[in-house]
Amino acid sequence: MNPEQMPDNPYLLLTPGPLSTTKTVKAAMLRDWCTWDADYNTIVQQIRQHLVRMATDQEGYTAVLMQGSGTFCMEATITTAVPHEGKLLVLANGAYGRRIAEIARRCGIAHAVHDSGELAPPDPDRLKAALKADRAITHVAVVHCETTTGMLNPVEAIGRIVKAHGRQFIVDAMSSFGGIPMDVAMMGADYLVSSANKCIQGVPGCGFVIAREVVLERTHERARSLSLDLYDQWRTMQAQPGKWRFTSPTHVVRALFQALMELTAEGGVNARYARYGENHRILVAGMQRLDFEPLLATDLQSPIITAFLSPTHPAWRFQRFYDQLKARGFVIYPGKITDRDTFRIGNIGDIHALDMHHLIDAVAKAVADESGYE
Repeated sequence: MNPEQMPDNPYLLLTPGPLSTTKTVKAAMLRDWCTWDADYNTIVQQIRQHLVRMATDQEGYTAVLMQGSGTFCMEATITTAVPHEGKLLVLANGAYGRRIAEIARRCGIAHAVHDSGELAPPDPDRLKAALKADRAITHVAVVHCETTTGMLNPVEAIGRIVKAHGRQFIVDAMSSFGGIPMDVAMMGADYLVSSANKCIQGVPGCGFVIAREVVLERTHERARSLSLDLYDQWRTMQAQPGKWRFTSPTHVVRALFQALMELTAEGGVNARYARYGENHRILVAGMQRLDFEPLLATDLQSPIITAFLSPTHPAWRFQRFYDQLKARGFVIYPGKITDRDTFRIGNIGDIHALDMHHLIDAVAKAVADESGYE
């Protein structure tokens, strides 16, 4: 099928992923691939090399593809990276930081949590004090863009502290890699975890870990899981270039390759960051004109997803507001923070400035006919 013949989606996904993709990314999945064939294995290797080039110009880094969602990749990283006698410190300020801690708890990994609350970044002084006081801590993990609120955490500053104290650093860049310029080496990250279906604008079913090779090499037989053994997955892809240990999501991988080519054609991460930033500016300005206020201060806000305070009108119902926007062609996200009533709107995916202007028009109509109220 010619991509132009594919039907349009009934609505745009204004979410942090899965998100709206191009027809050409979807069309890439219309062919079947053999996991043993050189054509497919070559694509896998090209993806791995491309991801490393996106992450840094420094030598000594590698990329490992993993089946499953981004959480699968994070669990593979945590359960492979942290030794049995090690301890993980999680810097949490939202649901996804707390999820890292839950992975550690479920897998019996010693861990501590510094929870700075959902409206504040991690406290660097508290981190320094903990690393000085507790020599058992071997690894520190943080979420780069915490999509609970849309907060962008200062990963480079955190990384400098972690490295100054001789610990390893794990960065969850799930919703930021490919959409915000970053350098894994400048972060001091030993592991950076992300997913195909976020800013790269692929589809769900595959994630990846970019790791320092010298660090990953030390994790042999450390993993607490067979299928989530990051080291074994890497060794297989190295020894048999492009080969996966178990059945790979071939169609998803092919869509990821297409999405990476489209990211390059757009002008790379800097160009995509500029587009997402413009989407965000249009969104915030338009919503403020309609008396919706962002949850976060501007200096804490990422261009990935924006949380807005729900109206204080006693009859406000998010579900009715959601339904009216969906009927007008836009799907947004409910809030996820614990102590404020919010909803969230994403700026990423195959979404452009004109789409954001149309969204504001749709919100204005929903407000005008009181569709968000009962």
